[in-house]
Amino acid sequence: MEQMSKMKWILAVTAIFFVSINLRPAVTSVGPLLNTIMEDLNVSNTQMSLLTSIPVFCMGLFAPLAVPFQKRLGYKWSINVLLLGIGVATAARLFLTSFTALMVTSFIAGLCIAIISPMINAYIKAKFASQFGLVIGVYSLAIGFGAMVSAGFTGILYENFQNSWPAALSIWGVLAVVAIFIWSAATPEGETFETTAETETEVRNPWKDKRIWTILIFFGLQTSLFFSMTTWLSPMAMEQGMPLVTAGTVLTVMSIVQMVGNIVIPTLLNKTGHLNTWLYSLIVVGLIGVFVLMIDAQWAIWVGAIIVGISMSGLFPIGLMMPLDEARNEAEANSFSSMVLSGGFMMSAIVPLLIGVVYDLAGTHLVSKWILVVICIAMFLTIIVYAKQARRV
Repeated sequence: MEQMSKMKWILAVTAIFFVSINLRPAVTSVGPLLNTIMEDLNVSNTQMSLLTSIPVFCMGLFAPLAVPFQKRLGYKWSINVLLLGIGVATAARLFLTSFTALMVTSFIAGLCIAIISPMINAYIKAKFASQFGLVIGVYSLAIGFGAMVSAGFTGILYENFQNSWPAALSIWGVLAVVAIFIWSAATPEGETFETTAETETEVRNPWKDKRIWTILIFFGLQTSLFFSMTTWLSPMAMEQGMPLVTAGTVLTVMSIVQMVGNIVIPTLLNKTGHLNTWLYSLIVVGLIGVFVLMIDAQWAIWVGAIIVGISMSGLFPIGLMMPLDEARNEAEANSFSSMVLSGGFMMSAIVPLLIGVVYDLAGTHLVSKWILVVICIAMFLTIIVYAKQARRV
């Protein structure tokens, strides 16, 4: 590879990294301040859980728009426009502080994230065909980094901004501005990728394929675990007697573990193979972590969060890779990813909301943790089905 090609490769991967950082803070920054916002706005746990469920549901509902959006504007301008939407929606929280306004900004952010996610997947598949496992790892790492930074520093920013939660939430809009500049520099105007005649005519319909449906269910379950933990881990820690900043630190530690695993586990998977073995192992690790969280002690919150973080750090990038691995070309990568992300994110919007409803009724997060146990068991059963389904030729 020539030096200029190496520089272009580094710039493109850097751009993907900075774009991907923006795909979680609008959601994950709410978790550390959930109790604070709830008390200030005088709303219930169920209502607060909507601030996670709405954008996550949007991530699923609007994911199919990625294909027509990309065809109309191209990769460069599509992602720039969507990043601008995320940035404006996030920054607007400084001035729009009612619960209704928070839901509207959550909706807009979720809409933009929904369209970006499968578009980035397809872009990686097309531009880094021989290295897509590595670049997907970088993509996952960036998402984990964005989640980690926003979850870990929102509580600290809240205190530094004189206990202003609107300021602590809105500051994350700055990330979109940075990403727009880097993405614009890295992406040539009207960039397209070569396609063969077969690519243009032979695109299989994922909605008629049982194996893609199984991947969708798995992806929905693992993202349900992620968003449930991101939304409710800090309140669970506070229920154990931790102050706000300490509870936010627990979430940060879990996010750091995820961030490291996002790059390490896909790399190990590429070297060792044995996808199903990795999936079974990671799910069992997650189940153990949830059971540790049930122990009535503050140390258990720390240990359980780390163990669950290890599990989620591998499950998410593998979930992203599975539909891409099934695809034969860019068009299939886009349609397969759109279907999996669409259905999966809509599934995962339900569980954080369910936990909010259950907590309002039970007044304890013990039932919430049993819901997480059910998710892990359902994932395990889904992978058994996936392993039995023959790979398509």
